[in-house]
Amino acid sequence: MKSKASTRGKMRVIHGQPSWRLASSAVEVYVTGTGGHLGPVTFEHKGRKLQPYSVAPWATEKPACPMPPIIRVLRGDFFCLPFGNNTTPFRGEKHPVHGETANARWQFQTLETRRRRHLLHLSLRTKVRRGRVDKRIWLVDGQNVVYSQHVVSGLSGRTNLGHHAMLKFPEAPGSGRLSTSRFVYGQVFPRAFELPEAGGYSWLKPGAAFDSLEEVPTITGRPADLTLYPARRGFEDLVMLVNGDHVSFAWTAVTFPRERYVWFALKDPRILRETILWLSNGGRHYPPWSGRHVNVMGIEEVTSYFHFGLAEAARKNPISARGFPTCLALSPTKPLVVPYIMGVAAIPAGFDRVASIRAAQGNQAILLKSDSGRQVKAAVEVNFLRAGAGVGPGTG
Repeated sequence: MKSKASTRGKMRVIHGQPSWRLASSAVEVYVTGTGGHLGPVTFEHKGRKLQPYSVAPWATEKPACPMPPIIRVLRGDFFCLPFGNNTTPFRGEKHPVHGETANARWQFQTLETRRRRHLLHLSLRTKVRRGRVDKRIWLVDGQNVVYSQHVVSGLSGRTNLGHHAMLKFPEAPGSGRLSTSRFVYGQVFPRAFELPEAGGYSWLKPGAAFDSLEEVPTITGRPADLTLYPARRGFEDLVMLVNGDHVSFAWTAVTFPRERYVWFALKDPRILRETILWLSNGGRHYPPWSGRHVNVMGIEEVTSYFHFGLAEAARKNPISARGFPTCLALSPTKPLVVPYIMGVAAIPAGFDRVASIRAAQGNQAILLKSDSGRQVKAAVEVNFLRAGAGVGPGTG
């Protein structure tokens, strides 16, 4: 089949933002021109349309207060370089919140289809630290999967980075069940994540270490089970997990038993070493949040020191002091490739929390097994996580 390419890059306004559309037989995604946020995303399975990602409730409102582009656009998933607040300058560099990649205007390169594979290619010339980032999003007909790849080239020096996916959970308490591959260290954000005097509230105990998501210390003295969400309405919290890196891939999953599907994300833990969980359930009462950003969980696959920013991640910190990397070294002569896979799979009755995810069928699928022993298989080209620069699913 010949390639069909478009160089026009026609956009349409979706939830207040001009966005590019990419679609396959099973998935439709929009990517915003500002910040390159991927969302909304619609997965279709046997006539059902699933939209697991959140879109900020103020998306179509006229801003009532000044806000950076990332907050104005906030939706789905976006790539952060460098990751975090970036309040403290780093060697003369002053980066915006979550970097230019999450705030600046992306440039259209191409939209093409070849052999049932659909590709949107965007690029960004960074200015704070000069270089280029290429964003490629692939969809494959018949697969409920989004393949995302960012290629960072021409930049040098240390940086932290990551993906920032956000899921919108059904209203019922505990409607989603979270699980992850093995982690070697877990910790609550080391400071008060929100301050009551500023209109924000948190529930988890600052700085507390834990080895199970089912028993995380809180300010009340009673542990919280973070595997069940939504929970703790009226509070915002943040925790970080350090992934084991002696596996072919690490994973995070959320099962929605009543809706009968599971959302999953796969990554290379040598590139994205930590997982940050942002539990956003109405704990911010200052604008634009105003207590209405609820039932959202940020599942942020990163190499970083929480969300402090580049300066804190690059210098010695309590996580790096334990031997866990919080920064990567960029080379101007060797591009850094950051692959990431997100998708959904239908599940049978009785499939509860995901217990394991492993590759199957010669890395052409994954097998998800639940705590209850039920299993489902999903078509996923796992080799994408080890692909080289510019290589998409099915070609490496």
